[in-house]
Amino acid sequence: MSEASERFKTMLYLNGVSVSFDGFRALNNLSIIVHPNEMLAIIGPNGAGKTTLISQLTGHLAPHAGSIFLGGRDITGLPAYRRSTLGLARSFQVTSLLSDFTAADNVALAAQAHDGHSFRFWGNARKERGLREAARAALERVGLVGRADVPVSKLSHGEQRELELAVALATKPQLLLLDEPMAGLGVTESARMVKLLSELRKEVTIVLVEHDMEAVFALADRISVLVYGRVIASGLPSEIRQNDEVKRAYLGDQHVVVKRG
Repeated sequence: MSEASERFKTMLYLNGVSVSFDGFRALNNLSIIVHPNEMLAIIGPNGAGKTTLISQLTGHLAPHAGSIFLGGRDITGLPAYRRSTLGLARSFQVTSLLSDFTAADNVALAAQAHDGHSFRFWGNARKERGLREAARAALERVGLVGRADVPVSKLSHGEQRELELAVALATKPQLLLLDEPMAGLGVTESARMVKLLSELRKEVTIVLVEHDMEAVFALADRISVLVYGRVIASGLPSEIRQNDEVKRAYLGDQHVVVKRG
């Protein structure tokens, strides 16, 4: 199949992406396909190249070789803000919210930025009905509508992670990139996040980068395993769990029970 026909039937297509740092290949001729309306989980040990891959997807780092397509469009040379306007949204491994603003303010700011308005007019824009309604809808989607007027600094860590999802959803993404959304969550918070993501995966295409294997195997439609900058295996969760090379490289003797939310 040609590159052109492949990229136009996918939501995200990385074709032969390579990145080197001082002679070290962080990504080595990497090709990844994400189909519309699926959740692809990317797992791998520390140093596998996951952070570099995220930087490629978001536009914060340019590849030295290869190309990246979003919805059939070549975005290889586009900066981060242009990728956002085309439908790519992300959450961060470390929360990046405005702590002195309320939950609703954070979401409304994201909606405002996505519409191309300057933050200079935030004092007036925060009163705009359209922005407030968009913020409320996103907060309701993640179960935080009752915390809309609470400053971020007063929210629990789990609530902040949920708020990050609301912020991302406010930009109306086609593709949602989640960078370790389970990081730092307790057992109860993790269960809430898995339930939320299991609902969101029905509505938006998701790339999930995560170390929590129980969450990964519970949520993902497919899993790609990244080791030393290349994908050593990609397939259904049941196939990855039984893959001997994956066991040797990453999963080891972990016993992971697949539970769908």
